[in-house]
Amino acid sequence: MASAGTPASIVDNAEADLSWQEDLYKHFHMHPELSGAEEQTAARIAQELQRYPDWEVHTEIGGHGITAVLRNGEGPTVLMRADFDGLPVAENTEVDYASQHSQLDSQGQRVPTMHACGHDHHTTSLLGALGILDATRSQWSGTVVGLFQPAEEASIGAHRMVSDGLDQRIPRPDVCLAQHVVAGPAGQVFTAAGPVMTSSTTIEITLYGRGAHASMPHRSVDPVVLAASTVMKLQTVVSREVPPDKFAVVTVASIEAGKANNVIPDSARIALSCRFYDEALRKKCVDAIKRMVRAEAMGAGADREPDFKFVGMLGATDNAEDVFQAVRPSFDDAFGDESVDMEPWTASEDFPVIPKHFGAPYMLWTVGITPRRQWERARQAGRLDIDIPTNHNPAFLPDLSTIPVATRAAAVGVLACLQRSWPRTPEPGMVPPIPTEAEIDAVRVETASGD
Repeated sequence: MASAGTPASIVDNAEADLSWQEDLYKHFHMHPELSGAEEQTAARIAQELQRYPDWEVHTEIGGHGITAVLRNGEGPTVLMRADFDGLPVAENTEVDYASQHSQLDSQGQRVPTMHACGHDHHTTSLLGALGILDATRSQWSGTVVGLFQPAEEASIGAHRMVSDGLDQRIPRPDVCLAQHVVAGPAGQVFTAAGPVMTSSTTIEITLYGRGAHASMPHRSVDPVVLAASTVMKLQTVVSREVPPDKFAVVTVASIEAGKANNVIPDSARIALSCRFYDEALRKKCVDAIKRMVRAEAMGAGADREPDFKFVGMLGATDNAEDVFQAVRPSFDDAFGDESVDMEPWTASEDFPVIPKHFGAPYMLWTVGITPRRQWERARQAGRLDIDIPTNHNPAFLPDLSTIPVATRAAAVGVLACLQRSWPRTPEPGMVPPIPTEAEIDAVRVETASGD
């Protein structure tokens, strides 16, 4: 049982009416919106925040971003983030609140949309946690910032909120928190210090050949063959250039070449998704990728060097030890045996952009959402990787029983950090600003063209 005055006891004894949460979650789940186009979702979040009239709310930050601030006396400032964009995925579940929604994507094509990564869950949980904190303000002191972030899936939402003057709307946080739902036993809360999510480097490579009639391959430099040989050669980046005790992923995620069956095209495009925990290893592997691609093009007799376009770059999520030491004991108190160690996750997040901008320590934890019977059946059959839908899968669906768990985790995590003293964060002028999109593009061009 939680001791009096602990974060767990404060949450357990809170007189907060959260009976609305399940219906709200189902609403968000049925109406997912793509990154950068979350207009109706943002409007509903702002509407729900009216439940808490004492909170200072700002909307339309970096697009559809929203913040809610409650100043409650002296003490630390703790920020808790939730993301709320959906994915271009057609839902394949049998629940009566499954998404039937569709939307125009950035290319003007109508696509089905789905909350296949649980962002609807994150948003509903944070709104509930703010309700708990609002109802218990006599038992804590400090400032709480709820931050609702758009466009996480596009890896641009956090940058846009920061670039749009986030630090002019909210007080500087002393610590930043976030949580993410994952495939795992429903109700388990996973935490760890150190690197818990990978960096992400997305590279679009254009290979140039020489087009010709398909009946005259000798007149061409065939970019289809060049792409095939390049894809195979890239498999050796991890298998032959990464030490066996290090983690790295280099995935060729797409290949595009040609439009007709009797034409050898003059170019081909491949897209790579690369993941690392170690920054030095990332740089080494990117150099290896460029070296191998250029060598394959030279060997094929290409008249023009390949183009490298870096379209997405995120750092690893590296949880601060002091934040972990503040939060984990409170989670152990609140969840008992269901508070467990988090294994490193190979997905990537843009959440760290926010605490890094403010110079604040941070922590991201995960919450399992797979029904226990389903998980145990798959575990006993040795089919966890086969039978359990993961994030971004059309069948990914959080068990409804986990909404109160994630709500409780968010509230307990914030309260645990409010009860600690944190080193003063740097003054605004001491924090390097996030680069503008034009500056980011300039860096990408320099990286792509350099050795």
